[in-house]
Amino acid sequence: MRDTDLKDLVKEIFDANHRVYGARKTWRELNRQGHTVARRTVERLVRELGITGAVRGRGVITAIADPAAERAPDRLDRDFVADAPNRTWVTDFTHVAAWAGTVYAVFVVDTFSRRIVGWSPR
Repeated sequence: MRDTDLKDLVKEIFDANHRVYGARKTWRELNRQGHTVARRTVERLVRELGITGAVRGRGVITAIADPAAERAPDRLDRDFVADAPNRTWVTDFTHVAAWAGTVYAVFVVDTFSRRIVGWSPR
């Protein structure tokens, strides 16, 4: 019976705050109003109600894998240790959030020394 009462309160708080509050802010608002309830309980109730709070920013999609595409062969057999310098290089790319937007960077690493031997921002 307590869950049904709490669900009503959670819905009221969610609607009263422009439908942007998630579980954490809803839990804090409930406690400010004098309803002592555990945070995990509010998380469960919010999940059961299907409520999701507003999320700031945009998600960055770096790659969308094509399941039908053929994968490149693994020439190193997942062994990233080299016997001498400049024998094996591996590369990776990442994204970095900047004020102007997202910056993509590519790094080339020597597997012997574990040092970056080349890079390029894109």
